[in-house]
Amino acid sequence: MGIEVPTGSDPLSVRKRIEAMEFVLERSFKVPGTNIPVGLDSIVGLVPVVGDLIAAGMAAYIVWEARNLDLPRWKLWRMAGNIALDTAVGTVPIVGDALDFIYRSNSRNLKIVKDHLDKHHPRTKIIEQ
Repeated sequence: MGIEVPTGSDPLSVRKRIEAMEFVLERSFKVPGTNIPVGLDSIVGLVPVVGDLIAAGMAAYIVWEARNLDLPRWKLWRMAGNIALDTAVGTVPIVGDALDFIYRSNSRNLKIVKDHLDKHHPRTKIIEQ
């Protein structure tokens, strides 16, 4: 799947960049022998503590882009909380790695952004196939 990443500052371009980052962090690979999607968040998170901090840094990009869309502060705090929970639990060996497969903070944050854009910038809505 080729991902075209636009460089504009308009809401549609920002939406596409956030969707691309979420894809890379949560669903860019399949676990061999299964149909389970994983991304860099899960893979980098296998490295104790440091990997989780790196994954949190990459996830913070989505919050930064959301800030550029003028999302309300409470939504930004909710997104930061999703990342904080993922990072905190991710530092626990084995349990944290399992959580990365279940609690996808980047997908949750993408949903927050999509819901906001669908309401306030309906022209950015993309019909998913």
